[in-house]
Amino acid sequence: MRLIVCLDDKNGMAFNHRRQSRDRIVTEKIEELAKGSVLRLSPYSAKLFPSGNFEPSEYYLSRAGEDDFCFVEMEDVTPYERQIKEITVFHWNRVYPADLTFPIDLTQWRLEQTVEFPGHSHEKITMEVYER
Repeated sequence: MRLIVCLDDKNGMAFNHRRQSRDRIVTEKIEELAKGSVLRLSPYSAKLFPSGNFEPSEYYLSRAGEDDFCFVEMEDVTPYERQIKEITVFHWNRVYPADLTFPIDLTQWRLEQTVEFPGHSHEKITMEVYER
């Protein structure tokens, strides 16, 4: 599977069972990345994607195929780490309160691409793509 996650500068993902932040441009970029593939996500995350080109399910990580994209906001991906072949991280370039952090050590992965772009609500967002 190909994982997509949004993180703050301390690898925070969520606070008090909700996303830290959101950005319309990031949502558009995620849809571009997954174009022609399956985008899997939780029903909670489905509200971010008005296009409807996704498959929401509580069990989306366990149902993901090798080339499917999975957008993760609050789920523990540790049990699926062996199945992940690529991780795309959108960095907010800020520190938010967080009580849930991303559990995968990205220093063990190979950074393949870095792109910075202005977001809608964030002055600068950094996209990084990691591969095994």
